[in-house]
Amino acid sequence: MLQRILRFPCYFGLVFLLLLLAVVFNSCFSKTEGFLMLNLYHPLWLDRFFMLVTNFGDGLFSLMVIIVLLLWRKRKKAVILLVAFLSSGLIAQIMKRTFQMPRPSAFFEQTGFDYPYFVNDINLHGSNSFPSGHTTSAFALATVMVLVFKKKRISLYCLCFAVLTGYSRIYLAQHFLQDVIVGALIGTCCALLSYQWIYKSKVFKENRLPSYRYRAASAFQHLSSQD
Repeated sequence: MLQRILRFPCYFGLVFLLLLLAVVFNSCFSKTEGFLMLNLYHPLWLDRFFMLVTNFGDGLFSLMVIIVLLLWRKRKKAVILLVAFLSSGLIAQIMKRTFQMPRPSAFFEQTGFDYPYFVNDINLHGSNSFPSGHTTSAFALATVMVLVFKKKRISLYCLCFAVLTGYSRIYLAQHFLQDVIVGALIGTCCALLSYQWIYKSKVFKENRLPSYRYRAASAFQHLSSQD
């Protein structure tokens, strides 16, 4: 697994650095202070932008990508993404129901703080804030894409996609920074473990699943030898 990480130092190095900075930032301020500092700028165009971006962390988006990979006959890549998506989602849901921490709207209501930047047309949830499921799915998807396509030039695009999705959850007042940090960690780790497991799985060895063309050629050679 370490070899996979070292193969993409830009992506995993930046993920580690951003998570480290986020942890330091989160430890320096209270929930309310940190949340406000991350939400100082709220123009209407940015509201619309993050309302769109946050959908990329929805489970349906990951399932759509899996279907596209299957249609492209990238079965192994699709299975890796499916395992990463299911495992990370399961962990996130278990943690949500274990900790049952309030989301920003409920938290501010409990503390009596009047938050001025709630975005219109957003259905605000009140419970199960920790961790962020959208961030978990986004980082699982981004990390799998980096690993399976093995093209370093897409690393920054995948990272930007995941980071923007994670930040959208804070911007839209659905999660706190700590929820996003843990969600990103779960998604990244599950993607790495899923890739490692499926990559070494004998079920997907090419020599175990010969193509129809190879089978037809073998059958033709067998019949020819009998003539």
